Order: sequence, then C-alpha cells, then structure tokens
Amino acid sequence: METAAAQPQEEQQAGDTAQAEAQQPADREAELLTQLSELDDRYKRMLAEYDNFRKRSGKEREGVFSEAFSAAVALFLPVLDNLERAAQQACKDAEYQKGVEMMVKQFYEILEKSGVRPIGEVGEEFDPAVHNAIMHVEDENLGENKVCEVLLRGFARGDRIIRHAMVKVAN
Repeated sequence: METAAAQPQEEQQAGDTAQAEAQQPADREAELLTQLSELDDRYKRMLAEYDNFRKRSGKEREGVFSEAFSAAVALFLPVLDNLERAAQQACKDAEYQKGVEMMVKQFYEILEKSGVRPIGEVGEEFDPAVHNAIMHVEDENLGENKVCEVLLRGFARGDRIIRHAMVKVAN
C-alpha cells in the first residue's frame, strides 16, 4: 500500500514540476524583457549624454577661439592707433605720408576681413555697452546724450567688444 500512496504523491510532484517548468519560460521571458528595457533606457541616456557633451565641448572650443582671437587683435590695436596718429601729423615727405596712410588702410582691410569692425562714430547715441565716456561737454547745438568726439576708436567682432570706444559726450 505504500506504493499506492507514494504514487499519487509522485504524480503530484511531477505535475508541480511540469507546471513550474511551464511557468519558468514565461518568467524568464518577462525577466529578459525587463532587462532589455533597462539596457535600452541606459543606452538612450548614454547617447543623449554624449550628444550633450559633444555640443558643449564644441561651444567651449568656439568660445576659446573667439577669446584668443580677440586678445590677439587687442594686442595689435595700439600699433594701429600709433599709425593713425602718424598719418594725421604733417610731414614734409609726401611719399612717407602716403606710405603711412597705406599701412593704416591695409590694417583696416585686414581687420574687416577678419570680421572686426570699428565702433564709435561722432553723432551716435551714447551706449555704455559700446562707449567709454571720458569727457562730458555742455553744448546746445548737439543733441542729448550724443557722441561729439571719438578720442580712441573701439572695435568689436560679432557681439564681442574687443575695445570700448573712448568718447566725449554732449549734454
């Protein structure tokens, strides 16, 4: 009789094992799908982080170039100032005078080709972002808050001010 009682128990264990084996692939599939979803999410996040890094480093590289370019131009501006002063002086030798004027012209052409433009003209509205007012005069003939004299020309490249224009402002 032991054998008859052991048989239903073995059949029950075999049935449980078969049911567990049938459930196991479904559980395994769900586990693999969850793992795949997590890996896909990690991949997308890493891809987005890399894209952001690439964009950020590109902007930083561009900013460093712009700063270095502006600093280099700023070093040459005193030379241009002195050439302009020399061109304004009366000279007995006309050829010498013409040579200095040609150097000034060539300097401005190079700056223009590089994207650098002069700023600060007589008659402009005073703008503290562009101008550095070092003198103030009261003159009824000139408009309110107008640049009446440019003492030292300023320069800009794009939105970046390389050197502020030093000006005399009226009223």
